[in-house]
Formats: sequence, structure tokens, C-alpha cells
Amino acid sequence: MKPAPFDYTRPASVSEAAAALAAGEGGAKLIAGGQSLGPMLNLRLVQPRLLVDVAGIEALHAFEETADALRIGAGITAANIEDQRIDTGAVPLLQRVAAGIAYRAVRNRGTIGGSLCHADPAADWVNLMPALGVRYELVGPSGRRTVAAADFMTAAFETVLAPDEVLETVVIPKPSAGARFGHVKIARKTGKFAMAIAVVVSDPGRGVFRALIGATHGRPLVVEEAASLLGSDGNTPDTARIGALLVEAGITEPAARQLHLTALRRAAAEAFSKALPS
Repeated sequence: MKPAPFDYTRPASVSEAAAALAAGEGGAKLIAGGQSLGPMLNLRLVQPRLLVDVAGIEALHAFEETADALRIGAGITAANIEDQRIDTGAVPLLQRVAAGIAYRAVRNRGTIGGSLCHADPAADWVNLMPALGVRYELVGPSGRRTVAAADFMTAAFETVLAPDEVLETVVIPKPSAGARFGHVKIARKTGKFAMAIAVVVSDPGRGVFRALIGATHGRPLVVEEAASLLGSDGNTPDTARIGALLVEAGITEPAARQLHLTALRRAAAEAFSKALPS
């Protein structure tokens, strides 16, 4: 199968890309790495009138470390983070998660912004960023706005991104020295889609104790006050409440709920460096 016919443009800046999207009047699509959009075009699952190629825009490949955050351009690939071509050492979990995304060929092409905007509920970046308290900087014809990662995805494959907006920068707050993290992904085999993802972040220096349950049927479940869910020591989960949250998210089968509960317990144990109860 080959794509349906489309026009093609390669803007030189983010503002030009946003203008091209606006001119497309809802019939335009951005492409950067093309890891997700390429197959969808070939299968004609999407048939844009205009393809806006942003792969060459310098701002989307920018990286900056400030006093309190890492600023990562949306066009940076998972492989660049895995190989530390940009130094994300201030947030060590980034390299670990990048290295665990699918296969190397996918990581070579797939961009961090493309994954976030595609909004697959089982995607790694989609389920990490809300747990880290990340913000996204979006650029459109009317200007720039910032959206919290926890508010960006609204449902499976749906976000608050307007048709004429571009995700330019991912702003990741730097943790304090005493921060601890747990991240667990359960899949049938390496490279396959996640069946359950859990992230636990304990950062007393910033007043953060956050848990995330991901790879659900929609947006990730983020619990800001995770002590109420996991106990103050991270090792006494409220299984009844977790089960209720999963049911609300559409995870109704007991076996699937158990997978998510197991992932969450393991992530909490990792964050607090405790062995799971036998």
C-alpha cells in the first residue's frame, strides 16, 4: 500500500510550520521521524492533503540545561538520549527509559515529540513525562503556551494540541539530590507494546511523591499525593483503591488489574529500595 497523494512543504522554523498547519485548515500533518506516521500513511489510515516536514528545524533539535530544568527539543530521538548525545544525566531515568523503547531501529527514527503527540496509551514517553512533572511548550500562529504533561493527553491518541500548533520543547524539572525513582514496564517480550507501566517518584526536597499507572485504555492515571495510595513508606499499597482507579480507567479484567498492581508495587519497591514482601 502507498500513501494517498499529498502536497509537501519543509518549513525552516517552528513559526513557519505552525503557519503551514493553519493554512492546511485541518488537512495538514506534521512529520519528523515518521516512525508512527509513515506506516499510517502507507496504510492510508491518515490521508492528509499537506505533509509538513519539520525534521530540519533547528529549534526542534535544541537541548539546554538550566539551573532547574532540562529543555529538550521535540525532534530529538530516543537514540540520541540513549547514547547521551545530549547529556540528560541530571534526570537519569530518561536514558534508561529511552534504551527500553521497542527496538533500536524504532529509537533511531522515533522522536520524543512525535511519540507524545501520537499519544499511544502504551508509549514509554507518554507514561513517563506526567510522572516527572514535565511541561510542554506549544507554538501556534497566535503565540506560545505551556501545558502540563498531565493535562496534554485527553484520551487514547488524542491531545489538547490544536491543529495549527507545534510541540516545540519538553521541559523536564531537575530532581533534588535525594530524589528516588521507580519505573517498571511489563510486556510479553522485549520490543512489544507495554501491558502495564508504573512510575513512582519520591523527591522530598521538592515536596513530590507521585505515582503513575500507565498503559491503560486512555490517558495515564497520575496520583499526586501517592502516600495515600502506596503508604508513606511506599510499601503498603491500598489495593482496593488502586483497583477502583483501574476500573474507572476501563481496566475491568482481574488479570489485567493484577498486572498493573504488580507493576506499581515493583516501581514503589524500586523507588524506596525495598524488597517486595514474599
